[in-house]
Amino acid sequence: MKLVSYLHEADARLGLYLDGHIYDLNSLDPNLPDSMNSFLYEGQAAMEAARSLEAAIKAGFVKANPVEVNPDELLAPVPFPTSCRDGYAFRQHVEAARRNRGVDMIAEFDQYPIFYFTNHNAVQGPGPIPCMPDHFEKLDFELEVAVVIGKTGRNVRAEEADQYIAGFMIMNDMSARTLQMEEMLLNLGPAKGKDFCTVIGPWLVTPDELEAYKVPAKSGHVGASYNLSMKCWVNDQLVSEGNVADMDWTFAEIIERCAYGVDIYPGDVIGSGTVGTGCFLELNGTGLRLDPQNFKPQWLQEGDEVRMEITGLGVLENVIVREADDFSLLALKKK
Repeated sequence: MKLVSYLHEADARLGLYLDGHIYDLNSLDPNLPDSMNSFLYEGQAAMEAARSLEAAIKAGFVKANPVEVNPDELLAPVPFPTSCRDGYAFRQHVEAARRNRGVDMIAEFDQYPIFYFTNHNAVQGPGPIPCMPDHFEKLDFELEVAVVIGKTGRNVRAEEADQYIAGFMIMNDMSARTLQMEEMLLNLGPAKGKDFCTVIGPWLVTPDELEAYKVPAKSGHVGASYNLSMKCWVNDQLVSEGNVADMDWTFAEIIERCAYGVDIYPGDVIGSGTVGTGCFLELNGTGLRLDPQNFKPQWLQEGDEVRMEITGLGVLENVIVREADDFSLLALKKK
């Protein structure tokens, strides 16, 4: 099942995406919530009711009229996440980034999964990504997959953690690298280099839709893994390619760490971290290391179109726009 959020008369509505059409779930069944957040809080009962509606529409037992939704009305599937964490699950990306900096692979990566909190109030879906002047100082995409939590839990063990996943989405963890690198010199962050935008979408795909793609987790790891191709284009040029199955740490293991000693809630979003080759920072570093004389680094510019695709999860499209404000934090830096 694929679930979307869309804008209708200034409200974020919950829809079922089926065969290229969107059906308003609350209109079909007034007992169902009209927003994704409320739907997730109702848990398995709401999921089963929506799944029954989907089956009835497919079978023709329910005559439902789809709603007309313009592209600019499609929101993040979870428009108001209760929190947003991002992991660090792909060894290939970490290893390449460190090699490009001339440092050894960090042993702790293989000992435990980690994550950071980003700004859950800056989550958005398809469409324009407004950026300030400082963001354009080495503006970057990050190709990721994300999950949304579907039920409350605490001290969840990895062996049971997949049961807490309501669905999967594409995620683009936008990054302003100059801001990020400067502030992290103080061993705190990332903060302003990340908190202006995290993109998820275009819809939430429930785990049952991905059963056919399930593969064993990597040796020594626990939880579900999926053979899903990941790609990113910038202005129709393919710049990144990987696979969800390349995750070394599973979402189950990341959730186990997230939930240690704290509650996780329906609507929490958790990203995988960047897939190998999944950002310009890594690609530029590799290019400069292999061909320092001829390689030309690339960063996102105003007007660039970013398109991400993951097997089974759809296509997420955004365009980079410049805000009409020349305010700069970098210009305030004291000498």
